[in-house]
Amino acid sequence: MSTTSLWQKFQQYFLSYDDIGFSIDISRMDFPEDFFTGTALAADDACKRMKDLEAGGIANPDENRMVGHYWLRNSDLAPTPEIRDAIVSTNRAVTKFAADIHSGAILSAAGTPFTDVLVVGIGGSALGPELVADALWSAKDPVRMHFFDNTDPDGMDKVLSGIGASLGSTLVVVISKSGGTKESRNGMLAAQAAFKKAGIAFAKNFVAVTGDGSDLDKAAVAGSWLCRFPMWDWVGGRTSVMSAVGLVPMALQGLDVASFLDGASAMDAKTRTDDIRRNASMLLALMWFHAGDGRGLKDMVVLPYKDRLLLFSRYLQQLVMESLGKELDLDGYVVNQGIAVYGNKGSTDQHAYVQQLRDGINNFFVTFIEVRKAADSVQAEVEPGVTAGDYLQGFLRGTRSALHDNGRESITISIPEFNAFQLGSLIALYERAVGFYGSLVNVNAYHQPGVEAGKKAAAAILEIQGRVTAHLKNSGKPGTAEQIAAAVEADPEVVFHILRHLAANRPDVKMDCGRTPILDTFS
Repeated sequence: MSTTSLWQKFQQYFLSYDDIGFSIDISRMDFPEDFFTGTALAADDACKRMKDLEAGGIANPDENRMVGHYWLRNSDLAPTPEIRDAIVSTNRAVTKFAADIHSGAILSAAGTPFTDVLVVGIGGSALGPELVADALWSAKDPVRMHFFDNTDPDGMDKVLSGIGASLGSTLVVVISKSGGTKESRNGMLAAQAAFKKAGIAFAKNFVAVTGDGSDLDKAAVAGSWLCRFPMWDWVGGRTSVMSAVGLVPMALQGLDVASFLDGASAMDAKTRTDDIRRNASMLLALMWFHAGDGRGLKDMVVLPYKDRLLLFSRYLQQLVMESLGKELDLDGYVVNQGIAVYGNKGSTDQHAYVQQLRDGINNFFVTFIEVRKAADSVQAEVEPGVTAGDYLQGFLRGTRSALHDNGRESITISIPEFNAFQLGSLIALYERAVGFYGSLVNVNAYHQPGVEAGKKAAAAILEIQGRVTAHLKNSGKPGTAEQIAAAVEADPEVVFHILRHLAANRPDVKMDCGRTPILDTFS
């Protein structure tokens, strides 16, 4: 395509929301001229489904629940007064709690002001708060933020080492809707063990964000924890960052919660329009549909040219892949839908995988994210008349052109500057795009049966491990994996890996190497 025709296509398809400074450019996507005509009916249906969802329709039939993350930034949209009041009162409680922590009205169990916050969660209960904390951090934050986001004991030890002598002045926020999520529970127990080892009574340093009546809620009540905040069944984990899940850590960090919610609300208002060409979230969804032929045949590469958005692609991995990666469609047919998401940041990727993006297999499309204001500070010149921010812009536009020249498609999203408002707007943009795309390909974007299957499989492994451990204690002689598997009536490969794990982590389990792994013995 000639430079002139590209310019004409840009003018035709460039969408700008001037009042919030947002724009999206899809001119480097190679959709046919009749694409919007051909998808008009499907897009119109997706808009109708979205309106039903926002009105309180049952969007997750597996759990018979509504999906209401849009109400979190505009409580007036809530379908009942009870839900509206719960949102408003929770946000007020979060704001007051954070203010009391910062002022010293609430002190640690040792009677000292809080200096650190440790957030314990997994998946949506950690990815959102981590993204916000890293993206909006400043040297003026009243506390240091730390995260347990896995059940890796070495990772938790690393975080605790970073907290060090500040453990007694650390507020621990444990997040789990059900209270039964094992990774979050394990992180909570590890944190409590650290407090006990240090001789610190931990109850007045712990806060719960959880469902009413959950195991975690009961533990917090029984243990007289400092505070509890609600998680509602109509908010999914991957869209929970604007509930207490994200707002409690954000407020404690001293960040601008109101602007964050306002940014999301502003983008929601823009993307409720039925005019496809004026709806940025619908444009995103349609471009995903075009790029992957409606079957996810191409990966989504997210390249924000902003260090503060380093974790954005990781956040989008869960939002997009957990929402859209489904075996069955809404009619029960096997479709194996989904879009793989990966990314890092620009211009780091000029020196990493852009080489393959330009010259390798063409199995992707790129979304560039541009922040037009490079920095709040006055930029020094790195060359006469040129700043580091100029180079960043040059690399973005240059990479975009180089990819297009080699037949690689891309979308470019631009925001005027980076702050809480703009981060909220980006998250809202993608949340609605995911919902629209789910409708376009006829899958339920609001449940996660594959995740539950993995949890059940993990529980089965641990149950076998219990039988293996009991056998080792009761047996008076060493055995191979096959022999022990036969004794506990389990798959020998599963037992082999369990035995190797136990030998590496339990001093009372011994392994003697044989000539081949099948001849290794354990006692």
